[in-house]
Amino acid sequence: MAKWQHWQTRAQIFGDVAFFSYVPEAVERKASQVFVWDMDKTYLDTSIDSVSGLLQTILERAMSKRNVPGTDTLLQALSKRFVSPNVEDRSFPIYFITASPPQMEERIIEKLQIDSIRPLGCFFKDNLKNLVPGRWWRLTKQVGFKIQALLQLRMRLRDDVRQICWGDDSEADAIIYNLYSDICARRFSTQALRSILEDLGCTSDQVDEILILQAQVPDRDPVEKIYINLAKDTDPDYYLKFGRRTMPTMNTFQVAIDLFQFGWLETQDVYDIANNMTHSYDFTPEELMSSFQELIRRGIVNEKSYNKLKPFFVEKGLLHASFEPSTPLVTETTILHDPWIPDRIDYINDYR
Repeated sequence: MAKWQHWQTRAQIFGDVAFFSYVPEAVERKASQVFVWDMDKTYLDTSIDSVSGLLQTILERAMSKRNVPGTDTLLQALSKRFVSPNVEDRSFPIYFITASPPQMEERIIEKLQIDSIRPLGCFFKDNLKNLVPGRWWRLTKQVGFKIQALLQLRMRLRDDVRQICWGDDSEADAIIYNLYSDICARRFSTQALRSILEDLGCTSDQVDEILILQAQVPDRDPVEKIYINLAKDTDPDYYLKFGRRTMPTMNTFQVAIDLFQFGWLETQDVYDIANNMTHSYDFTPEELMSSFQELIRRGIVNEKSYNKLKPFFVEKGLLHASFEPSTPLVTETTILHDPWIPDRIDYINDYR
């Protein structure tokens, strides 16, 4: 038992939330751009939404943990651009959040070291205490835990920080990140927020803690972009209700293309990710180019980016020179119907 519990001497514990910090607080405060990455089904191909899946994840060795295709290469590319220039601190401004128990922290960090990733910190859910009759339902209820973790993280960062968030469609991450944004920006009254959190399955203790944390974080929205990996093949159109800031993706290649558009990746980075996915995960060039076409159809790839990417893809043999978009490309003057962030999101009903 002692071996399983020694994590408590290294973690900061806030109810269900266990936080492990790997750098001094001053380093965290310096980061103006921070990546927030859900670990399960977004970075690692894990299953923790059942008792058997949770136990399998706990027992699995670091070397056996599989990445979501392309994510290790994507993070390595981002780390080259955003890693601290301080030779004494080569940490990458990224935090991981996982509903895995904190007893797994050493194996998770070992896996990240294998992938050459040095995060600033990781949040875990103290979930083993839920492996008892009467509490099993808490294993899969992540809204209260993750919003608490995000607000705890918000208090560690500078007031003007910008956060780029990653999640998936198996744990309501689009709801979690957007509601976190609304909480920071005070877009709901206390009564309305309490009602939403209760409807989303948060316990009364979690709701009270979230409201306490809200009063302590800066009154500004830190969320710049939200990516949602469609691990369960959810219809992308469902996410239209969250606005264009929230982007559902079929695979990591689509994420790379959008990050290129924002200037966070170079064309060679996009190709490296494609190369990793074809050589290590059995994706075909045709599948990747179909993903490219799907982004064009959804109006995500703009004309300027397309004119840079097409000749590069042709040069690399991914795309035929005769390729033409099946739908008109988005231009800088195109007026899109969907707002970047809606004035009000319906978190309870699953319709637009």
